[in-house]
Amino acid sequence: MDPDEREQLNRVVDHEVKGHFPPGAVRRAVLLRHGDEPGIEPGQSRLRVFVPAEDAADEQALATWRNAHRAAVDELGRDLSRRLPSARLIELTFDDAGPDAPRFTVQDDGSQAAGQLSAREIVTKALELLRAYYVFPEQAEQAAAAIEARLAASEYDNLDEIALTDLVTQHLQEATDDRHLALMLGEVPPPLVQPEPEPGKPEDREARRLARLRKFRLDNFGIRRVERLDGNVGYLDLRRMPVPANAAPAIAAAMELVAGTYALIIDMRRNGGGSPDGVVFWCSYLVDERRPMHLNDIFNAETGETRQYWALPYVPGTRYLDRPVYVLTSHRTFSGGEDLCYTLQAVKRAEIIGETTGGGAHPTRVYPVSPAVCIGIPFARSVNPVTGSNWQGTGVVPDVAVAAEQAYDVAYARALRHVLALDDVPPPILDEAREALASPAAAESPVP
Repeated sequence: MDPDEREQLNRVVDHEVKGHFPPGAVRRAVLLRHGDEPGIEPGQSRLRVFVPAEDAADEQALATWRNAHRAAVDELGRDLSRRLPSARLIELTFDDAGPDAPRFTVQDDGSQAAGQLSAREIVTKALELLRAYYVFPEQAEQAAAAIEARLAASEYDNLDEIALTDLVTQHLQEATDDRHLALMLGEVPPPLVQPEPEPGKPEDREARRLARLRKFRLDNFGIRRVERLDGNVGYLDLRRMPVPANAAPAIAAAMELVAGTYALIIDMRRNGGGSPDGVVFWCSYLVDERRPMHLNDIFNAETGETRQYWALPYVPGTRYLDRPVYVLTSHRTFSGGEDLCYTLQAVKRAEIIGETTGGGAHPTRVYPVSPAVCIGIPFARSVNPVTGSNWQGTGVVPDVAVAAEQAYDVAYARALRHVLALDDVPPPILDEAREALASPAAAESPVP
């Protein structure tokens, strides 16, 4: 795990731990693993929780804090045992009290042990799921055989869940060149995957739908930023492709805010994917409803059926037509994010500016392996009706190849030059465009 991934992990751990306690009761939390400090055995982890020191940072004060928050600490222990079984020890100590600060340890009570699997059992079950559901059966068998050889050689013994999921994912992707195929911590699918239809009573499904809707609203359905830039250029920063049934009002509102601009920049550099229907919904705003447009096909290996995706004949609000669209990409642009880029490029509706994208074109479902681990398995593949292919493994190759951090300036300069070449642009907007184009970043951008 590289330093950035480790930092991200500890941010998640810190957030999850603080969620068990009243505001201000915990300063920070870190997850320590084998090799971080003496005393942590291979395959084991330790959660260190730093609490605020009051007048005295001594053992009595720490015991008082523990007693005041006993129920929350016990619940944290059970949650940790279920979601990260290797972290069998919670260590409480004071923040900013130095290396000699008193420490209080809470052992895993073992209540969740029966539901957990060993590393060998996790890998074995994951391979069963791989063979059953992967879109390419022959590749599934080859990858499973390669992992089984490593399993027999004890390569996965004595690994905690973090190291195990990282290593098995690396080996699976080496065998298949498929970045969607991954063994992961956690019970909830990340945004880039498509979960299976949920069973249960209609009222239960509706309750889950409303819960997801509340969660997705917290990040505004992936719409991070909507702006009118100087020179009357629209800008959208999109971080995921949401399901239209939830996100349609937000998408319509965003498109209405840029509807009067002369050019549009869509920033996909941090877009990790999402729903194919979400991609279609966004694309439909950019193409003419009077000309039916076939955008994508998805072949489902489980059913043998191919679903066609066409631009929608109706979208709420105003379409964005007859004006240039520039789409920004990076190597982090992935899955459904790449779908939008590839589709708009194939139908010649946008100019792609930036880096070649990540290269994941297979719709994916997440299957539980254990209470702490799940596996994402591609079950289908995209087939673009224009190219007859997709972006799997190759990524979306930009029309203008520049470093991701330069893509915005290059696109904005192109948009401004377009504005300055138009007739009947009001003088105040022309002045805005000239001033913006005279900025150092724009001046250094390549001329189209």
